[in-house]
Amino acid sequence: MPADTTAQGQSGPAPTNSPDPIEAQDVAERRSGWRTIRKVAPYLWPDDKPWVKQRVVIALVMLAMAKVIAVTTPFFYREAVNLLSGEGASPAWMLGAGAVAITVVYGLTRVMNVGFQQLRDAVFARVAQRALRQLALETFQHIHALSLRYHITRKTGGLSRIIERGVKGVEFLLRFLLFSIGPLILELALTGIILAVVFDINYLFVLAVTIAAYVWFTFKVTEWRVRIRKEMNDQDTDANQKAVDSLLNFETVKYFGAEAREARRYDVSMEGYEAAALKTSYSLAALNFGQSLIITAGLVAVMVMAAMGVQSGDLTVGDFVMVNAYMIQITMPLNFLGTVYREIRQALVDMGEMFDLLEQPQEVRDAPNAKPIEVDGGNVRLENVVFGYEAARPILKGVDIDIPAGQTVAVVGSSGSGKSTIGRLMFRFYDVGDGRITIDGQDLRDVTQESLHAQIGVVPQDTVLFNDTIFYNIAYGRDGATRAEVEAAAKAAQVHDFIMSLPEGYDTAVGERGLKLSGGEKQRVGIARTLLKDPPILVLDEATSALDTDTEMEIQAELKAMGEGRTVLTIAHRLSTIVDADRIVVLEKGEVVEEGSHEALLERDGRYAQLWHRQANEDEAA
Repeated sequence: MPADTTAQGQSGPAPTNSPDPIEAQDVAERRSGWRTIRKVAPYLWPDDKPWVKQRVVIALVMLAMAKVIAVTTPFFYREAVNLLSGEGASPAWMLGAGAVAITVVYGLTRVMNVGFQQLRDAVFARVAQRALRQLALETFQHIHALSLRYHITRKTGGLSRIIERGVKGVEFLLRFLLFSIGPLILELALTGIILAVVFDINYLFVLAVTIAAYVWFTFKVTEWRVRIRKEMNDQDTDANQKAVDSLLNFETVKYFGAEAREARRYDVSMEGYEAAALKTSYSLAALNFGQSLIITAGLVAVMVMAAMGVQSGDLTVGDFVMVNAYMIQITMPLNFLGTVYREIRQALVDMGEMFDLLEQPQEVRDAPNAKPIEVDGGNVRLENVVFGYEAARPILKGVDIDIPAGQTVAVVGSSGSGKSTIGRLMFRFYDVGDGRITIDGQDLRDVTQESLHAQIGVVPQDTVLFNDTIFYNIAYGRDGATRAEVEAAAKAAQVHDFIMSLPEGYDTAVGERGLKLSGGEKQRVGIARTLLKDPPILVLDEATSALDTDTEMEIQAELKAMGEGRTVLTIAHRLSTIVDADRIVVLEKGEVVEEGSHEALLERDGRYAQLWHRQANEDEAA
């Protein structure tokens, strides 16, 4: 005990206004939940879609009819029992109809109750599916609108899981929020009124106490379970991310014999998931037992009161049966309340994560008055461009480069000098920090991104292909391209003959990221794709540096032919590939240190000459 006292004395008493972390988390989750409900609500009542409103109203009418029928059904049950037992004073038409007919009517009311519920679901289904589709599309479009900075830091597996869970939560939330909680409250209220009017106020009191205890216990335990479920989701996301990441890097895993290491990483995440899942199972058992105890206590109390009423002659056996029917009737939705509440909370959490994603700011946006770019020749100018991926670490420091229309300008330099950054800024993956980039005098920040992207073709160092056919990957260069146009682009890229030699020709699947093709084959498909796009401006971002010398020389000729009549920015690592450029710009530490033709730069015997001689020596040594 002294150790505890000492520890407390060292740390001092906690401030009285110190917030409880768990409570703070709950408050944050509730705010996030209300935010999610506010964002989803317009999908139930859109101003521009009157048919959606009509379906919602019809569904609510069906719901009300189902509940009214549900609370009147036990009356027919009671009268059938009274007619069979000879007790009570049934209405004249019931006496005339007889117990068998009343039993049939009782059955019909149960069928009608179910029928209206199913009609409600059928009417509402289109509303829910529309909302699901719209939210999924908005999320997909928003992710594509986010900057490259976001995409190079995201985790693909975790991101796909967030979208999947969020979209699935839409239909659940709309359906159960509208058709479970509200209807349950309505049914409980109607049942309570009937018990108070037909029997005694004491029945209503017992029912109210039972429901209050049940709801309090359910919500308290469920809040605890939601936190466990969120932990389970986090572990699931982490495990999925590790699995996707490991599979995407399958070859790297093999190169380093890391299968066991990857399995251990995955198993650690699954171990955390297992622990959280077990907590979820144990807490569910506790929740179910507690709910059963409370509802059974209420049921027994009401049934004892009814039994005493029958013994005293105040109630009939039919009344006893009706009370039992009402209690059982409300037991079913109450038993479902814990699940519904938990799933609604979980749907809110899942959708909250998706809305957090939707609220990720777009770093690069079109200006309010942005116009489509008009390219007349394609003169590209970088004027005193300053840029850094982080404010404290500038990459480009006042770069000036002029690429006249129809000419090829190469940018070279050591690693980290900012070569590839220039290509990304030209395509407007990022906006410049200072200075400006223009095409034919138009600042890239003043034109629409869509029109800018249409005017620039990029051939990257590593062409990544879709897991589809060769035809699809080449046709991706221009939406709606014909077979003849695709084949013409393939011929220009010197890849048509290779494609035709394959058993399935243009219908050959290339595999994940194009892994079924060699580096040279992928690069030619990428060149064909860009040729099909037919842009006036080209950016060749170290387009052959990942290839062997022979393949590089073959593709270099195709790239040169591709650049005829176009403005070309070549970002090069191997200087031998840019000796024919109209002008070469040498970058060092984000600044232009030299520029001129290949011959002029060699004569100057400066930085370019050093790089040239170094690479020549390396090639000889190889």
